Amino acid sequence: QVQLVESGGGLVQSGGSLRLSCAASGNGFNIYMMGWYRQAPGNERELVATITSGGSTNYADFVKGRFSISRDNAKSTVYLQMNSLKPEDTAVYYCNVGLRLLNTPNCRYLEVWGQGTLVTVSS
Repeated sequence: QVQLVESGGGLVQSGGSLRLSCAASGNGFNIYMMGWYRQAPGNERELVATITSGGSTNYADFVKGRFSISRDNAKSTVYLQMNSLKPEDTAVYYCNVGLRLLNTPNCRYLEVWGQGTLVTVSS
């Protein structure tokens, strides 16, 4: 069984910074893609950033230059450094991990979601 535990959300003033973390626990899997998504009230969930096992990154246009995604493969952890936060960044942020289960037929690919962490940016 794979579990994701997120941390780092909270309340911050506009222009401030936060760092989110998401750690995968369990065994019998290899992690490939790791990413962050967010969902604001009344909106659909949207991609924020992703990072491959090789370290290639992809960012949504609205966070380019402000947010940075990174990962520590030894700790099975992905981070999201958020700088120059704006009120419109207020949302629940979800970690997403793509992995292969080693003890299943053909090492089945699975996407796992974290529980979400609330980020609130005040003006």
